[in-house]
Amino acid sequence: MKIPFYKYHGTGNDFIIIDNRRFKWNPEKQQVAFLCDRHFGIGADGLIFLTESDGYDFGMTYFNSDGNESSMCGNGGRCLTAFAHSCGLIADSAYFNAIDGEHWSKIIDIRNGLMQIRLKMKDVSLDEPMNEAFFLDTGSPHYVLFKENIDEINIVSEARKIRYNRKFAEHGTNVDFAEIREDHIYVRTYERGVEDETLSCGTGITASAVAAAFKIPGNPDHIKIRTKGGELMVYFKKKAEHFTDIWLEGPAKFVFMGEIEI
Repeated sequence: MKIPFYKYHGTGNDFIIIDNRRFKWNPEKQQVAFLCDRHFGIGADGLIFLTESDGYDFGMTYFNSDGNESSMCGNGGRCLTAFAHSCGLIADSAYFNAIDGEHWSKIIDIRNGLMQIRLKMKDVSLDEPMNEAFFLDTGSPHYVLFKENIDEINIVSEARKIRYNRKFAEHGTNVDFAEIREDHIYVRTYERGVEDETLSCGTGITASAVAAAFKIPGNPDHIKIRTKGGELMVYFKKKAEHFTDIWLEGPAKFVFMGEIEI
């Protein structure tokens, strides 16, 4: 079976997108892993299906590059919004359903093929920090650790000590290393399911911004985030340890399209 696909990325976090409304394909784990393989397949951090979903503009199903269906992907949701726009499904906003519930997204700007997209994330309640780190769920679980000079850290080896820690062994966790700088936060993320560092992670950026709101003076309502793949913004309303009206904003870009035999 030949399947058409579309490649997108959001600040270097790259995805294969398939319009599954017609195919209704239920892939096996090894098929997803093959598609995402950077040597033998198309290559991506994950695979996204655009699906039909009653009461919504569309549905989103996300698979990690290891082949397993995963939790919410923030950059993926923004890229799927860009794809839905290119298909004529939406104009400048979307209301869609994902594994963690409903989401809204808005296309803020389109320039030279690059879409600036804002995605509403789930509300978050933050527990007390654990040894200067925070564990929270922004649609996916994240362990956020604040450090200095994080470019000097071996992210993969250090993150795996946490990702496979007995506390998180059953489901695993993503691990974010965050560094507070003068006018922004710099974040590096190790993603479970990819089992490596990615250039950007939407739910990780959101988690890092929420955690940083407890460490940055002045009670901020938005935080600029820089990653290896680019720059994003996180907007929110904070009341005590509760965060609502959280929006992740950043670019989404179409890369190429093709067909592959499955």
